[in-house]
Amino acid sequence: MKLTVIGFWGGYPKKNAASSGYLLEHDHFKLLIDCGSGVLAKLQNIVEPEELDALVLSHYHPDHIADIGVLQHARLIQGFLGKEFPTLPVYGHHFDQEEFAKLTYKNITQGHAYDPNQKLSVGPFQITFLKTDHPVPCYAMRIEADGKVLVYTADSAFKEEFIEFSQAADVLLCECNFYGNQSGKSAGHMNSLDAGQFANRAGVKKLILTHLPHFGNLTDLTTEAAQHFTGIIELAEEFKTITL
Repeated sequence: MKLTVIGFWGGYPKKNAASSGYLLEHDHFKLLIDCGSGVLAKLQNIVEPEELDALVLSHYHPDHIADIGVLQHARLIQGFLGKEFPTLPVYGHHFDQEEFAKLTYKNITQGHAYDPNQKLSVGPFQITFLKTDHPVPCYAMRIEADGKVLVYTADSAFKEEFIEFSQAADVLLCECNFYGNQSGKSAGHMNSLDAGQFANRAGVKKLILTHLPHFGNLTDLTTEAAQHFTGIIELAEEFKTITL
């Protein structure tokens, strides 16, 4: 599996950047995980919108879905220009029917409701879900292919269930919206100390901090996480690639 960070800011994109969006590739299958503000513009540096094979969504906050509409229009326009490609499957939960309905657009995209209690097969990927601790229904994902495991926390305060869910993952893509001297629990987010303790207890191989704050010295996040996790810790960066 190859993971490419498209956007990593929490809440909204910084200037000339993007909020949550991650491209996961394996066996020539291209899966986009979340599609936040600015993601479509950045994504086109890696793949064209019509080259995506599937999209899976953690939840319906704008910083995770804002670019779905422009993704739909990009594929629509490319169709008008003569390109042929299948309808794009978009996987999301059905606990917000108004937002879920927007996932289907003409013959361009088709919304598919995943059952969080069941494993989902998407191309070469097997995806297991875990409900997170966030103000709206949101689901973390454990994504497996050919014996490799990526865990994406999406947005969440820390919860004990994460430890078993993430056990021995090759990469933990963990939200980190606050510094160690702050608590994000009431907002449904983790801080750097939470992320480090989480990675240590789950025995993961690599910790990537994402959904980053718009203030402070970001390198402090890795320093603080390292107080609890002695493995590899990196900050998410635009177009960073990780091979599992």
